[in-house]
Amino acid sequence: MPFDIEKCARPNILALEPYRCARDDYKDDGTNILLDANENAYGPGLALSRDGKLADGHHASNIEIDLLGLNRYPDPHQHELKQLLCDLRNTHVHTKKDITPENLFVGVGSDEAIDALLRAFCTPGKDKILTCPPTYGMYSVSAQVNDVGIVKVPLDVNNSFNAQPEEINARLSEDASIKMVYLCSPGNPTANLVRKGDVQAVLEHPTWNGVVVLDEAYIDFAPEGSSLAEWVAEWPNLVVMQTLSKAFGLAGIRLGAAFTSSEIARLLNNLKAPYNISNPTSQLAIQALQPQNLKVMRQHREQIIRQRDRLLAEMPKVPGVGRFLGGRESNFLLVEMLDTTGKPSNEVALQVYERLAETRGVVVRFRGKELGCLGCLRVTVGREDEVTRFMAELRSVLADVHAGHGSKPSKVVEQKKEKEANGVIA
Repeated sequence: MPFDIEKCARPNILALEPYRCARDDYKDDGTNILLDANENAYGPGLALSRDGKLADGHHASNIEIDLLGLNRYPDPHQHELKQLLCDLRNTHVHTKKDITPENLFVGVGSDEAIDALLRAFCTPGKDKILTCPPTYGMYSVSAQVNDVGIVKVPLDVNNSFNAQPEEINARLSEDASIKMVYLCSPGNPTANLVRKGDVQAVLEHPTWNGVVVLDEAYIDFAPEGSSLAEWVAEWPNLVVMQTLSKAFGLAGIRLGAAFTSSEIARLLNNLKAPYNISNPTSQLAIQALQPQNLKVMRQHREQIIRQRDRLLAEMPKVPGVGRFLGGRESNFLLVEMLDTTGKPSNEVALQVYERLAETRGVVVRFRGKELGCLGCLRVTVGREDEVTRFMAELRSVLADVHAGHGSKPSKVVEQKKEKEANGVIA
């Protein structure tokens, strides 16, 4: 048989290392506390009855999931959903203009928008994107899938992981093949906002012909008015991505949105699959954006922020916990684990990560191999009872690690484990 996959498949796909998701390592067995994937532990931002059904509201636009209509293709344009998203983000903090459904692309999570932008603007094997590590791993994964090069301008690890617009603009001036700049705000895993002035500095580059993509997956945990979604009305090459997976607690429906100019939105909508958003997803998303359900989302958000403040106050009291790095504007924190001499340690962080998950049923995320994140764990903010248990288990596990209890892997094995643990895309 003449078939040879090594010669038939695209080389960039053959070279692609399969990325790992949060549930690849430690699954939800009903007993684990999952503080690793930045999910909303308080549940969906929906007014639900105790049996999990949508509660009756007082608004005519309330809907139920239409199971009888599943034999029909869904709405390919999602105008009602897009209008509700615009209503949510037309705050007039950053512009007096309104954005409309013509400014929107909706897709299967933010990941579809990431991929669609690459396909719309980057020629495979020729063009590049620019990322600012440490950052969300799917930008690089999607770039490799599309055979697009990656230029990296790190965040300023000595200055709260702020973006470095001067460095970014210098690279854009040097290399016209860079078509997009991806900025994550709040950053993952850094949890800090990108300063508006830094975004503007890149947008105002005098010669660069490209797109600035601002990923606001965690924006609803930041102070009110932080989102720049409506600002796309002022900048023809700005894209602001958002999702219902985080603050809205709807990771399971996979709904993301890209706010942008009508011209870019038209390109993205032209190239998407005809029916990329299912009826159940659309109906649940519309329900989540009704006033009574937005109220639930905001209540959950306030509970998360209270527990975030609690972690900020209590974790430094645990022996072996170091500094919080980055910002405080998300539903997770990036924090150092220290060795017995008081220095950040990947060895300690990896042991804490593994022992918490494998012996205590508490799953966090190891991020020690990221630039500027030596010895760091990323901890999602959970419910009050989850935070209480996490704090107790963390104190106990750190004491065991510092006391030398348990076997230590060889250096080679440890390095392999560090790479694997840090390679989860979440």
